[in-house]
Amino acid sequence: MNPQGRPQDRAEDPRTARTKARLREGLLAECAGRPLAEVSVSAVARRAGVGRATFYLHYEDLTALAVDACADVVHAAVDALHAWQADPSPLPPVRPPAALAAFLTGAAGRAALYRTLLLPGGGGPLGDRLHRELRARARAERAAVGAPRPELVASAVAAAFTGVLADWLHGEIPADPGDLADHLWPLLLALHRAVPQAVP
Repeated sequence: MNPQGRPQDRAEDPRTARTKARLREGLLAECAGRPLAEVSVSAVARRAGVGRATFYLHYEDLTALAVDACADVVHAAVDALHAWQADPSPLPPVRPPAALAAFLTGAAGRAALYRTLLLPGGGGPLGDRLHRELRARARAERAAVGAPRPELVASAVAAAFTGVLADWLHGEIPADPGDLADHLWPLLLALHRAVPQAVP
């Protein structure tokens, strides 16, 4: 495991890793100018310098590739919400970590692609992945410090963040990245504090 708790890809063949990386880059490049629905497997394969057959050796379809290509946004979101833990203080800060606004700024830059994978309310393949990873991280950290009801709070935090992010990317929440971070952070803190420590 690496420092962020994610498994390393040591078992993957280097040639496979390079091919998949080129396909991810090809997809992101194609989606820079048009929505995913208008992108073809042929265009992505051509940009990656591989054939269609090679594409299908690694991915079932473009959606599977897109979710893989967007995996970094999931890791970035989880890390942004926990960036404050690099500080020696045992308590989360009142103000959101700078990494949260930075993450939201980056997400806004690829909103067109993310909207195809992260549906309003937080559904879709990217939403499912984000919710799952964020819930696992929050649950493990609450359990490690003995905080009550880690499963309940972790699910609430993951659902709130994923849903708000999705609705914001779809234009349902008017806010710039900095304003959204300022309002979202205390909401997430309130969920963490909603289940108090039991009194002996």
